[in-house]
Amino acid sequence: MKHSMLSVLIIASLFTLNNANAQGGYKLTKTFHVASSGGWDYISVNTKSNKLYLSHGSQVNILDKTTGDSLGFIPNTTGVHGIAFINEMNKGYTSNGRSNNVTVFDLTTNKMINQVATGENPDAIFYDPYSKKIITCNGRSKDLSVIDAVTDKVVATIPVGGKPETAVSDGAGKIFVNIEDKNEIVAIDINKNEVVAHWSLITGESPTGLEIDRKTKRLFAGCERKLIVMDATNGKVVDSLPIGDGCDGVAFDNNTKLILTSNGSGTMTVIKENSANSFKVIENAVTKRGARTICVDEITHKAYLPTADYEAQAPGEKGRPKMIAGSFQVIVMEK
Repeated sequence: MKHSMLSVLIIASLFTLNNANAQGGYKLTKTFHVASSGGWDYISVNTKSNKLYLSHGSQVNILDKTTGDSLGFIPNTTGVHGIAFINEMNKGYTSNGRSNNVTVFDLTTNKMINQVATGENPDAIFYDPYSKKIITCNGRSKDLSVIDAVTDKVVATIPVGGKPETAVSDGAGKIFVNIEDKNEIVAIDINKNEVVAHWSLITGESPTGLEIDRKTKRLFAGCERKLIVMDATNGKVVDSLPIGDGCDGVAFDNNTKLILTSNGSGTMTVIKENSANSFKVIENAVTKRGARTICVDEITHKAYLPTADYEAQAPGEKGRPKMIAGSFQVIVMEK
């Protein structure tokens, strides 16, 4: 009996391990080098056009998502943070943190259509298809700018009571925002343009990246060394999972039900959503130091992370290492 039970346990353990490896197993397969200077923040993939958009200093670089070849750039986006798209209107939007505005551009020609003044230091930006609004998270003025996608005019400013880092939509009238300096998520009624709830992340500190599974109604907030899973209907914390250090981005693949966190320390934590209340860390895949933001292509399931090479630091030296000039790059993670 003992031997039979041991055999069962061994077989079960091997099945679990093989299943985890099948779900994980991400490797760095390609590096796209980008020949321009400056820092970076968010990266976005437009699966309709097979293009990658990279925030980079005072411009947005556009790459072929398969080959990494340069397809152009969008200039005069000073201090750009994020990029959003409305494919049915053939328009793209960039949040320009240093010039306190949004650039509207043509997705075909990359030419600027308009610039829209926002709150101070617009950071994350996204399109909410429910309300047909472009929304920016304004870090310095601690509010959101709501832009009508038809007129490209700000139609509302929503104070959120702290520094908004990233926002997502449930596709049914609610917007959720990570408030970095308050360790909470704010829920907003986009029909009324007002805050309806403040939800504590409990043990989650300095939330940055945020994603949502609209089917299970779960929010995924990337915090310091933790991913907090929250019920988007009532603000209840469902789970807390360990992730790597220096997370600044979270991606979610709706097809594989994998949550990916980009950790600036040089890893990508992969978490499997088994159900609305069951989550498991699959692996911490090796990326590169500084790869702290991320996007995922839900067609190919590849993840893209921008980073650079850094100068070596002396023993005991503190602070962020100096970036090697001209080393900006995008790494591709895939199974």
